[in-house]
Amino acid sequence: MNKALAYLQLARPLNVIIGALSIFMGAFIAGSIEPLNKVILAMISGALIAGAANSINDYFDVNIDSINKPYRPIPANKLTRREAYTYSLVLFVLGVLLSIFINQTAFIIAIFACLLLYTYSARLKRTVIWGNLTVSFMTAFAFIYGGVAVDLLTISLIPAIFAFLFHFGREIIKDIEDMNGDQSDGARTLPLIYGVRISLLLMTFIYALLIVLTYMPYMLNIFGNIYVYIVTCGVNVVLIFTIISSWRKPEPENLGRLSLLLKIDMFIGLIAIYFGRF
Repeated sequence: MNKALAYLQLARPLNVIIGALSIFMGAFIAGSIEPLNKVILAMISGALIAGAANSINDYFDVNIDSINKPYRPIPANKLTRREAYTYSLVLFVLGVLLSIFINQTAFIIAIFACLLLYTYSARLKRTVIWGNLTVSFMTAFAFIYGGVAVDLLTISLIPAIFAFLFHFGREIIKDIEDMNGDQSDGARTLPLIYGVRISLLLMTFIYALLIVLTYMPYMLNIFGNIYVYIVTCGVNVVLIFTIISSWRKPEPENLGRLSLLLKIDMFIGLIAIYFGRF
């Protein structure tokens, strides 16, 4: 039982659930959840790939996590690195196999996502900006994956853009939070190379841009009144609070809390998009 819980923790179920819901929303706002079986397949496939990505990330980040996150399964000796690596490969393969039953485009996206996510954990994560961009693109692809499942894209590109900017800003916050561990592992992240101030300036610009863009679907009559109320009170207020708090107290403990708050706020963003179609 303890081993099973460790595997579950390794996959980071909250992230996996958010990914699966994002895929559903990508299909829903595109205009259809039919054929429903393909939407469900896309959600499971995406969830497996997300779990694999989180697992392989822990495999490569064991030295960093031993400093920044010693409670993670590998540094806490709940799982060995070999077990984590095997587990991630199994999840990657299962995710790709399921994509075959969706359509050819989904299969190509799944293959591309697996290769990019593996490369991210192995190399790109320790580079300036490229690692942040990779994670942000992959979260955006979740919405596109949902649209592809029902052979519709168009409107699903809107939440994809929002997701990209939302996660780009959050990745920068996490880089500042993890500076000590990243430095000990020889990583070349944005705050380590250009400093905390430049990183906070970029994060502020990204979130300011996102706040402005969130009102565009309402102004263009794509999403309705309920959307703009939820996105204003539930998402943009959190983004403004995150910006202010990050500047006032850029210490790891506070940034860790903000990162968790942003993760929870992703659900509010999904709710806003869901009701935007009504």
